[in-house]
Amino acid sequence: MSNLSGHLSPDDVARAFIAACAAELQAPKPGNVHIYADGHGMAANDFILSARVAAPHIAAPDLGVGARIFGAMQATWEAVGQNTNLGILLLCAPLAQAALTGHGTDLRSETGRVLASLDVDDADAAFRAIRLAQPAGLGAAVEHDVAAPARTTLLDAMRAAAGRDRVAYQYANDFIDIFETGASTLSRARADGAADETATLRIYLSFLQAFPDSHIVRKHGAEVAEEVRRETERRFAPLSNAGRARLFAEALDWDRALKTRSLNPGTSADLTVTTLLTDKIASILAKADKSG
Repeated sequence: MSNLSGHLSPDDVARAFIAACAAELQAPKPGNVHIYADGHGMAANDFILSARVAAPHIAAPDLGVGARIFGAMQATWEAVGQNTNLGILLLCAPLAQAALTGHGTDLRSETGRVLASLDVDDADAAFRAIRLAQPAGLGAAVEHDVAAPARTTLLDAMRAAAGRDRVAYQYANDFIDIFETGASTLSRARADGAADETATLRIYLSFLQAFPDSHIVRKHGAEVAEEVRRETERRFAPLSNAGRARLFAEALDWDRALKTRSLNPGTSADLTVTTLLTDKIASILAKADKSG
């Protein structure tokens, strides 16, 4: 049951996290893993298992943001033996902290409060999680090398990486892509009467069209990432009002093309999960506020 003082219980957060991860898999996200197609050596069940084992750490009542990230990454690695969710954990941990410790229903301002409070211990734990996950190219900034002990706060480290990594950009800009691009796309999709999985796909495509995916940038370079962004826009901008069948058919066609080239817009997928989690948390908070 939700606390009426304005924050959520650990069970609330854990359930919302697992539900967001599961919902994201229901949409045929081009180039990424989903229930319609595996990809990049991973399957949808790997992500479901990852979410279940990570949830207790993400939703733990007394951990800081960095400890949530590391505990969840360690549990994920032990369960599936690969990095399925580092970006998700980096993004969802501050939201979980905000939901668990906030005293108001404005999740955006509560998240900003959490980001401003991040310290060196958070950075050190997050760096350990990144080293464990071994993502391609993440953390190569000279100022804050994740291979070394942290010497600054997690927020400052993310600010240093914000120009080259869209996950870090969220930390540096109070999760602006989540609370604006993601939330507004979800709101429009619902206003159009879109089913949940169609709304999820629209969120993913909104990110993929808005900026070069930083996971592709790290693995294949900025030029390839921009090429993917432009082609996504060319394919899907004319389909902004298309029905499920037409949209899904085009998505699956683009999915096959991207996977043939081993191109995975993983950051856009991470942002999609985070948008869904934000919506689920906000919905619980709003209901608690009304019943209080």
